[in-house]
Amino acid sequence: MVTLFVNVCVREESRTLGLAKALLERLPGEVIELKLEEENLLPLNGERLARRDSLLAARQFGHGMFRYARQFAAADTVVVAAPYWDLSFPALLKTYMENVSVVGVSFDYSPEGIPFGLCRARHLYYVTTAGGPFQPDFGFRYLEALCRQYYGIPNCHLIAAEGLDILGNDPAAILEKARKALPGEEKSGQ
Repeated sequence: MVTLFVNVCVREESRTLGLAKALLERLPGEVIELKLEEENLLPLNGERLARRDSLLAARQFGHGMFRYARQFAAADTVVVAAPYWDLSFPALLKTYMENVSVVGVSFDYSPEGIPFGLCRARHLYYVTTAGGPFQPDFGFRYLEALCRQYYGIPNCHLIAAEGLDILGNDPAAILEKARKALPGEEKSGQ
């Protein structure tokens, strides 16, 4: 079992990162971490789109341009740790998802034009924290729709701790409650 950990956290003391690491301790198998901040992710522009279309037309799915899509499609489980910033997830995650969305690698279309998934994962866990109220429609729901409708990942789970910076709230207690609600069992020896 391989879990792909898509780390969109840029602060080492990130509360989202801490919650995601607690989840990863409970999931079986090997974890491969992809720190998006350290990747040379580029959004599609005219030149990159033309290159991508050319590679897709030639069915050159092994090209480096598609490495994120191949890695995502091959994972048994995907964990995305993305803080809730400015009413959504960081822009870097959107750029990453552009790179994951590759016809013939992460999804394809039937002859009738209906998308179907090519990803192995059965579960995607979206981990986030928010200083104020969290609105899943502006982040999680986007990723959930991609995973279910295009990538073929049927189970999308939201793990969120919100209200962490509201005066009078106890952020440690809120995070502890979220940790206690995590799925799975803690790995022995951790």
